[in-house]
Order: sequence, then structure tokens, then C-alpha cells
Amino acid sequence: MRILHTSDWHLGRTLHGVDLSGPQARFLDHLVELASAERVDAVLVSGDVFDQALPPVGAVEMLDDALARLCALTRVVIIPGNHDSPQRLGLNARLLGERLRILTRPSRAGESVVVPEADGSAGLLVHALPYLDPDMTRAELAEAVGADEPLARSHEAVVRAALGLVRAALTARRRGGAERVPAVVMAHEFVTGGRASDSERDLRIGGVDSVPAALFSSVGADYVALGHLHGPQAVAGSRDPDADRGACARPGPVMRYAGSPLAFSFSEKDQRKSTAVVDFDASGAVSRVRLVPAPVPRRLSDVAGGLDEVLGRRFEARRDDWVRVVVTGAERPDDLVRTVRRVFPHALQVLFEPTGRGPGASGAIGRASDPLRVADEFVEQVSGRAPSDAEHAVLAQALEAAGRRG
Repeated sequence: MRILHTSDWHLGRTLHGVDLSGPQARFLDHLVELASAERVDAVLVSGDVFDQALPPVGAVEMLDDALARLCALTRVVIIPGNHDSPQRLGLNARLLGERLRILTRPSRAGESVVVPEADGSAGLLVHALPYLDPDMTRAELAEAVGADEPLARSHEAVVRAALGLVRAALTARRRGGAERVPAVVMAHEFVTGGRASDSERDLRIGGVDSVPAALFSSVGADYVALGHLHGPQAVAGSRDPDADRGACARPGPVMRYAGSPLAFSFSEKDQRKSTAVVDFDASGAVSRVRLVPAPVPRRLSDVAGGLDEVLGRRFEARRDDWVRVVVTGAERPDDLVRTVRRVFPHALQVLFEPTGRGPGASGAIGRASDPLRVADEFVEQVSGRAPSDAEHAVLAQALEAAGRRG
């Protein structure tokens, strides 16, 4: 069996105001071509298909077109992520028949999607954990596992319960010595040990936190297809099929984040975006994971230095990139943004960093920080000088007025 694992498309998202619909459409074209060339048995999309619960019409149309083309080639299984609305994502799931499954109910995690072999026999079992918000799912999952009261208000509690449904189903299916069918668990979670980027929405809001990788290790799955973190990566401590080749396989599943197909922040500028092609051998174990590079619309890079250095030949090779430009100097140059964008037409951020300031001039900002002091420091950071008495007075008046409105 062979699957494609992808996630975190975030259709409808922008990058510092730049419309990404063109690059996203090119990725979906690439994904369809890859599914055809690799003759995959299924495409698994592990959440965050859209960037927001109410996506723009163009993003919905883009998804509809991609699903129609993919389902003409193979089966597609999708789970919602924390950015998706499960109800809207699953609204038209029946229109493409059995080839499309959009799995949105946490209490049905124990029910598998069966991906058949060419002869019609079961070739792969797919269990799905949509994004589990503790407040929204703990009562439903408590009922599903037979608990007398709602589960604890934590991400670990609801994930543990949903995986318990998967474990029970796989144990029952494999009891009695029947031929072993490989199993995949799809999940949209922040698993401990994963490397985060700046562009992921924090899942700690509302009592949500990361979950231990060990929760997935004892379920009986062969591959855990994860979504949420935007960097393609194996989860620390999970089985490595390349290292196991030719030796006794380490127990436990292969666990991977597919990562997003595009970079959504400068923290991702050095990541190699990809789609995972996952092969299962005759025993049902993962035999190989290949990462196929995703198309890169425009490179992200950093440019920093004095204004003459930034505009000179040193950074000539980056002039067509999406860049973050940091200009340093004693005073902020006049008309800085326009000057920089004449040379770097695709500059996404243009910042000024004054030189010659003493260490610790700008401390960390916390809840106890004086708002007026923070405003004064911001003016100093941007302009390279402390605000005058008149400017300080204007800031104080603005803060007082804002306080009265609040």
C-alpha cells in the first residue's frame, strides 16, 4: 500500500498581506500530479485545510476543484484542524461518494475507513482524530468511552480517550490470528517534542496543551499522520524506517508531521516543504517514507545592514525574494520603506534597528509593564531617539483617552 500524507494547506491565508491563492493552486496541481505519478492508494490530509472557519469563496472553490481531481484518481481522507469548521468542511462530503471521507466526529475515532487492495480486500485501516478542543469534545468522548462524568479539561485527556477507542477497535479486529492489516491514525495535535514555527496558532488557549508522543505508541498503529506543526518532521523517538532497514524493526509507529506546503512566516524560511509518500510492506509495517519537495513560489530570506549595504551588491541575489529587511543606523532614514522597495520590490517587512543603544534598553514586556513607558520605548526604537516632552505628553493623553473608552 502507498499513501500521500499532507496537511496544513491553510487555503485563504495571506503572507504579510500577499495573496497566496496562486501558490496554493500550484501546490494543489502538484499534489494531483504526484498522486497520479505515484499511483497512491489514498491521500490523507491531516487538518487545517482552510485558514479560517468561514473561508473565502475562492478558497472553497479551490478545494472543491482539487478534491474532484484527486477523487478521480484515488481515495481522499480529511480531518479538520483547529483553523477549520468541522461542519463547513464536511458539508459536501457525500457528493463525491465513497472516494472522499471527511471525518469530523471525535466519538467515531474507533470506526475505520478501509482502503482496499486491488482485489477488493482490506489493505489499510485509517482512524481519524479531528482537532479535539477539550471544552467542545470532553462530554461527547466521555459518553463514547463509558465514563460517568466529563473528562478532565485538558488536551491530553480527550486525546487519550479518543485513542482508547482506536486501540479497542484495532485490538478486536486483530484478535484471533487473522491476517494483519496495517493501520494509520490521523491527528491534528501538538505532540511533545515537535518543533514549532511562528505561524501556528497556539493550542494552549482554553486549557489546551501538547500531548505526549507515548499516547500514540501503544495504540497499534503503524503510521501516525500528524498535522498542525508547519515544519516537516519526524516526532522524536518514533520509529525510523530507514534506520530499521536490514535490522530488527524498533516497536512502535512511524510518526510524522507532513508540514505546510508553503511557508507562512519567516521562521520557516529554511524549511524544505514537502509531501510524504509512505509505503507499507507485506507485513503491514512502514517500509519507506520519501519526502517529495513542494513547489516554491518565491524564496524567503533576511537582509540586514546599513542602508548603503542593504541597497548595494551584497544582497543582489535576494532582490527577487520575499524578504524581511532590517536597516541599521544611528537615525532612521527618511522614506525608508519606499527606498527599500525600489530595490526589493517583494519586501514583506522593512524594519529599522537603531545602533549605539546600551544593553537592556528595551526589556521584556509583561502584564505589569507601564504602558506609557512601553510607548516611549517604542518611539525610541523606531526613531533612534527618546520622545520629546511634547511627544511624551501626546502619548500620555492618548493612553488616558483609550483607558476611558475601555
